[in-house]
Amino acid sequence: MAARVGAGVGGDDALPLLDDLMPWSVRPLRTGRPWVTAAEAASLRARWDLLAGAEGADQERLFRPSRSRTPLTPAAALPGRSTGTGAFARHPGPYPEPVRILHGPFDEQWLIPDHRLLDAARPEMWRVADGHQIFAVEHGYVPQDDGPCLSATALLPDGHAPAGRPGRIRPLYRRPGGQEPNLAPGLPALLSDRYGTAVSAESVLAWILAAARPSAAGLLVPLPTGGDLWARGVELGQELLRLQLRGARGGERPRLPGGRRPYVRAPIQPRPDGIRYDAEEEVLVVGEGRVSPVPAAAWDFRVGGVRMLELWFERRTAVAEGLAAVGPRGWPRERTSELLELITVLALLAGLGPRQEALRDTLGRTGTLTRDSLRAAGVLPVPASARRPASVLDHREEGPEGQFALL
Repeated sequence: MAARVGAGVGGDDALPLLDDLMPWSVRPLRTGRPWVTAAEAASLRARWDLLAGAEGADQERLFRPSRSRTPLTPAAALPGRSTGTGAFARHPGPYPEPVRILHGPFDEQWLIPDHRLLDAARPEMWRVADGHQIFAVEHGYVPQDDGPCLSATALLPDGHAPAGRPGRIRPLYRRPGGQEPNLAPGLPALLSDRYGTAVSAESVLAWILAAARPSAAGLLVPLPTGGDLWARGVELGQELLRLQLRGARGGERPRLPGGRRPYVRAPIQPRPDGIRYDAEEEVLVVGEGRVSPVPAAAWDFRVGGVRMLELWFERRTAVAEGLAAVGPRGWPRERTSELLELITVLALLAGLGPRQEALRDTLGRTGTLTRDSLRAAGVLPVPASARRPASVLDHREEGPEGQFALL
């Protein structure tokens, strides 16, 4: 039986941080070159073929060398991926199938999973990315920002922040197969005893999604003293999680109620010249195309002060150079489908905002479990080992130039 802990009321410095509750975190990916990601997978194949077919100075120019990577830099294969490990210039190897990633909050794109092309790919995160994993992604801290401070995804996230300093990526599980939750040791048992119900890793993540709020010190996670408020927050967080996973893990893809679903009323032309919103008509104008109904809350949904629909559009229409300029000549049909789904997700998330505010208001008026109480229960401080990646003793990975290492 876990020890009982008391409650307290205090300032922000009394509340536990997300870093206390989910201690292992990974820094954002650093690709080093923009052309390794794209909105459409076909663009990546065309870029790879151009690079692999070039030689000498032309290849180096297309590659865009950095201090970490050049066409002559060998690199270990990414965990779970079979690619070349010798210098790209000498032997590019077969084209690796791209992987779906979350490029910053709410933007699903594609990535070439070849370590030789990526400055800092964070292999420790790839080792635990599987069909059971969920990643919690912190957004960059921006003072006075009232947008979400955290999101969740089943995709591999790159941790890019639209504004502010990028946050950390926190896998929910430390090992493949949904093994060893990335939680402070003893926390689930303590909360289960406190609330009189089984507390799983996913329920803790759901609570964090619903209740966490930003601060200059990191994300604050107030924990309630009673099981009723815990159940209310977990239910809300599970709905937030379902929407953000977009049908992953056996769930249904998000849909707005009939009559509120966005449709294309006028087709989007091959090269739309801008995006704007007509609030009176609830119409999203994309060049000459028109999409409606689009709730105002979806259009104005921001992270770090940046409007997500505008950012999504700009990333797909901005003028690029070199290999990054290689892409579709027009506006692919799949792009419109992704836009409709993004509108749906943002509208549904915005609709849950009042419930989140009500939950936070209630927490502000009641006692919460403090860092001191978690220390008294032996949950804090977490051991140093909990902040490091788990060892994968039975996993062999191909290192640079084909050498193998036991991790």
